[in-house]
Amino acid sequence: MYAIISDGGRQYKVTEGLLLDIDFRESAETGDNLDFDRVLAIGGDAGLKLGQPTLEGAVVKAEVVGLEQGKKVFIQKFSRRKNFDSRTGHRQKYTRVLIKSIVS
Repeated sequence: MYAIISDGGRQYKVTEGLLLDIDFRESAETGDNLDFDRVLAIGGDAGLKLGQPTLEGAVVKAEVVGLEQGKKVFIQKFSRRKNFDSRTGHRQKYTRVLIKSIVS
């Protein structure tokens, strides 16, 4: 069984036992439970159920595993003949969750 959920403007295809990186949430601590109620579709052996736009009463339950950081991205700026050279970096933060169950 799988579900398609919407969170933070993105859509994710999830199954039970999947580790998923979502946008960073400051309020989420390790061990907390999250409920994703914006379920767009649920599929399995019985077929596919589609929401218009979401399914009523469908919830995906997850547990927060911890904080993760993405790969470092470097930003390089340069102007020739102007003596300007700048380099900065950024690492995106993510919250890693473990999908526990899909309730339809």
